[in-house]
Amino acid sequence: MSNYTFRAATVADIPIIAQLAEAIWEPTYSPILSQEQIVYMFQVIYTPEALQQQMQDGQQFILVHEQEKPLGFASYSLKDTGEKVYKLNKIYLLPATQGKGLGRMLLTYVENKVRELGGVTLDLNVNKYNKAKLFYENCGYHIHQEEDIPIGPYWMNDYVMRKQL
Repeated sequence: MSNYTFRAATVADIPIIAQLAEAIWEPTYSPILSQEQIVYMFQVIYTPEALQQQMQDGQQFILVHEQEKPLGFASYSLKDTGEKVYKLNKIYLLPATQGKGLGRMLLTYVENKVRELGGVTLDLNVNKYNKAKLFYENCGYHIHQEEDIPIGPYWMNDYVMRKQL
């Protein structure tokens, strides 16, 4: 049995997060986004400066390792104080580790962290054409609304999925 560990990431972990993202983004998004959009979004979201800003803006990053090898990451943040809604901003695993239950473990870890912080709802965005939508449905999320988000000259056509914790 594999020994997975989950831990909060810090600014010192930004190179690891960027390296993971570089290995994950292309295979994840090439079936649904143009190469130009993938490159553009990656440069907007995953430069060291962008990741540091996301951390400063309140995103909590979690890294998952097997032994000493980083396998993926997630991030979450407070979305609505009054309603106690949090948002899962990111959840990514290396392609070779997908489909083995690790994604559910990482998602459950984030859900538990959000509960500890008093959150009662967790939202996430998923591209309408991303096969991960089925994964989220299997984890108890439902489509709450549709959202089209401009990112530079591109659009992300997403579902906002929600789960009551």
